[in-house]
Amino acid sequence: MSRARREPVLPPTALLRVAAEAAASKKAVDMVGLDLTGLDGVADYFLICSGSSEPQVKAIAEEVEDKLRERGARAWHVEGREGRRWVLLDFVDVVVHVFHEKTREYYLLERLWGDARRVDLGLE
Repeated sequence: MSRARREPVLPPTALLRVAAEAAASKKAVDMVGLDLTGLDGVADYFLICSGSSEPQVKAIAEEVEDKLRERGARAWHVEGREGRRWVLLDFVDVVVHVFHEKTREYYLLERLWGDARRVDLGLE
């Protein structure tokens, strides 16, 4: 199965910001945007955030998916929805990682992509 490129509904940076706003609306914590352009990444941007409980992780992931769907963007692939410890929403150019806090501490995804530039998400 190939990772087919579709014409984006929104530019990747706009998708990233909408996803960040949606996650923030469900009280996601420790939000980080990573710019993977120029790296051999699987996407242009990552949004990484955390929730303190499995129900919160689920709520954050659902809100991100709903808000992006309202803008015409549909996830190409979703993983972890049932487990609710790490939900991955793949929008091709933007991949959203919603972690349970303890799971995030274990995987240290930001360290793995340490060469990526951090993106100002425009929140606050």
